[in-house]
Amino acid sequence: MSGESKDVPGEPSNVEQGVVPLDATPKGRWERLWPVIACGAGLFSDGYLNGVIGSVNTILRRLYPVQYGKSKATNNVSSIAFAGTVVGQLAFGYASDRYSRKYALIISTVILIVFAALGAGSYGAHGSIGGMLAALTAYRFFLGIGIGGEYPAGSVACAEATGELKKGHRNRWFILFTNTMIDVGFVVAAFVPLVLLWIFGMHHLRAVWRVSLGLGVIPPLSIFYLRLKLTEPEEFKRETMRDTKVPYLLVIKYYWFRLAIVSLIWFIYDFSSYSFGIYSSTILDNILGAKNPDLYKAFGWNVVINLFYIPGAVIGSFISDWIGPKATLGWGVLLQGIVGFIMAGAYAHLAKAANVAGFVVVYGIFLSLGEVGPGDNIGLVASKTSATAIRGQYYGIAAALGKIGAFVGSYLFPIIQDNAPNPTRSGQDPFFVSSALCIFSAGLAFFCLPYIGQDTITEEDLKFREYLSVQGWDIGQLGDKQYQYQGGSAADTYGEDMK
Repeated sequence: MSGESKDVPGEPSNVEQGVVPLDATPKGRWERLWPVIACGAGLFSDGYLNGVIGSVNTILRRLYPVQYGKSKATNNVSSIAFAGTVVGQLAFGYASDRYSRKYALIISTVILIVFAALGAGSYGAHGSIGGMLAALTAYRFFLGIGIGGEYPAGSVACAEATGELKKGHRNRWFILFTNTMIDVGFVVAAFVPLVLLWIFGMHHLRAVWRVSLGLGVIPPLSIFYLRLKLTEPEEFKRETMRDTKVPYLLVIKYYWFRLAIVSLIWFIYDFSSYSFGIYSSTILDNILGAKNPDLYKAFGWNVVINLFYIPGAVIGSFISDWIGPKATLGWGVLLQGIVGFIMAGAYAHLAKAANVAGFVVVYGIFLSLGEVGPGDNIGLVASKTSATAIRGQYYGIAAALGKIGAFVGSYLFPIIQDNAPNPTRSGQDPFFVSSALCIFSAGLAFFCLPYIGQDTITEEDLKFREYLSVQGWDIGQLGDKQYQYQGGSAADTYGEDMK
């Protein structure tokens, strides 16, 4: 495969042989770490705003069983944000490469704040329920664009900023402030509606769902100031192509296969992960009984389920540093598939109200393993397997195809359940489908992904420079004008040392 990494654990990397490393830049520890936090922590909004719609979906079904429960609005409200996210990922992926990581982040943050507030205040003309649901759907689409901007701008800048941290700890910091933030968002999104239900009660469910959505304004607002203070990552300053024409044909020739594999793994992960996340409270509601007089039990167990995301994400972040993202992803998703098949086989026993605790534990382990594997590592893989100059677009395309998987899954899961021959199969079939895809995804990770080390970002830039030079492209055009004026990047220094 063109551009395949030849580095293996235990051998000296290109960086170790002579290039000036990013972690040698004259900065203090906090000065190195806070850009990682500011860039990545915005993904909390993704977890919260996508996760809370699951509980909102359950409430709207109860409030409007005909206008909502038996209409296309059920799927539209839950899924439309994914469509917006795809648009945002592609648009902001391009903008973050061609213009600025920082300002792409700031714009996406503003979009999140505005449309989270508008979604909470959704209203139909003359009090129309259909109009209110249509407005909510439209606001969720634009909210998705803001969420999408967090991926290529935030995660990519976060990955580049980790290059300035201590070697051996870089993967965990990236994961803790990207995927773990998403997972914490899911947990908070499950807990907030429960707390609001305690406050407002069953007779004020309209207040519960509106306040739940409105609180989504707080996460992006809380990091807005930090993002205003950001500067562009050092790696971006050294390797950007924003002041020259990007040789897209050469880029496609070099990266097409790797991008296809990363995108497919992400598609499969989001197909299952977001679908299960959105419908978990509905699944529990069904297990506990359609005639359950209140939502407290469904929402309470939903919180417990979402808590399983956290240990998986945290443990996976350390494993990723110890054995590498490729191996962690492969083993994590393989074990998830095995647990999923076990759960499908035992579903008839687990899916009883009396055994709901057992269901939650097994289901939680299933979700946790997904975080250890692709949840933690697919974004890391996408951000470190391409050159800095086109990283935003590469990451944006992979993430967009992932969100298309989430979009497809959130539509297909209800269809799979509705067309099952009996209630037991309705619960089993999604786990059979998801588990089979997990096994396939593990095979892709083990056999098709390159090795990814601590210095892969800088090494990938060196290899891409060499490739462009061999193809006759002038690598003196790389870097922003300040770096070109200063005589080139660290990669140029390395190239001179090797001559």
